[in-house]
Amino acid sequence: MSKKVIVTGGTGFIGSHTVVELIAAGYTPVILDNLSNSEIEVLEGIKKITGVTVEFGQIDIKDQAALTTFFHEHKDAIGVIHFAALKAVGESVNKPLLYYKNNIGGLINIISCMKEVGINNHIFSSSCTVYGQPDQLPVTENSPLKPAESPYGNTKQIGEEILREDIASRTDEGKVIALRYFNPIGAHASAEIGELPLGVPENLIPYVTQTAIGLRDELKVFGDDYNTKDGTAVRDYIHVVDLAQAHVVALDRLVNHKNKEKFEVFNLGTGQGNSVLEVIHAFEKSTGVKLNYKVVDRRAGDVEATYADTSFAKNELGWSTKLSLEEMLASAWKWQKKLDSKKSV
Repeated sequence: MSKKVIVTGGTGFIGSHTVVELIAAGYTPVILDNLSNSEIEVLEGIKKITGVTVEFGQIDIKDQAALTTFFHEHKDAIGVIHFAALKAVGESVNKPLLYYKNNIGGLINIISCMKEVGINNHIFSSSCTVYGQPDQLPVTENSPLKPAESPYGNTKQIGEEILREDIASRTDEGKVIALRYFNPIGAHASAEIGELPLGVPENLIPYVTQTAIGLRDELKVFGDDYNTKDGTAVRDYIHVVDLAQAHVVALDRLVNHKNKEKFEVFNLGTGQGNSVLEVIHAFEKSTGVKLNYKVVDRRAGDVEATYADTSFAKNELGWSTKLSLEEMLASAWKWQKKLDSKKSV
């Protein structure tokens, strides 16, 4: 049986780490990415870690013709892991149509190509943003989906709806697992791959590490008047390697017909919430570097607090996280120092 897997957005942060874990598990990933928020050098990092040169196509998921050609070339693939999406909450508030065109239009193109060539197993990159601001914490897979706080979050809700309704209408072997990520951070232990935001980071940890290394003058903390333990927003931070391994487990489940429904959803987090200030202090403790930070106004689209109930993923997938917040932050710092050393050469 073919072990080939198409990974859209495979040079991105989560995608590249998942490609490494797929290779370790005996799969043959092929990547398509438009490199809009990643670098081609990521392929070198993957090769250094795994010894494998991964096949790559520079394709935009909005380009139906190019996408169709790529899928026909790889119609022997047993599944698709779909990461390719725009993901910045703040940017989505300012550019909603860009997000709908890419994240929704692109998803429909992917589904259409999969149907056309007969690829049935789909792992969808979803998000805890589908829950909005939950009424109760921790969040379970059965928590109600609230009106999204941002267009980005809305594209993930709509994406899940499209997949759920499409799968329900089908008579073939099509099946989907939607993985709702909480907040992925960290980097591979080798520091060969990590988070590589282009321009000013939207996510907390790259901003933390860039401030620590001197690329940014100060770290902005968006709001200290939330109803949380120290007034700053609370998130469930998960190491990207733990997250990547969950994709392999989910793919195994589909490929081996262990799924119990044609459309399944799993929360991926640690089950623990940490505030922005806790993250800052943990970074300072794990690295010995003091951070210059400043509290500013809240940011549009941000929720107050969210963290996962992970028991369903643990019971059904046999998966749980292994790496601590300090390990996440130490690996992110190691990656940032590696990036900095490359620049100074």
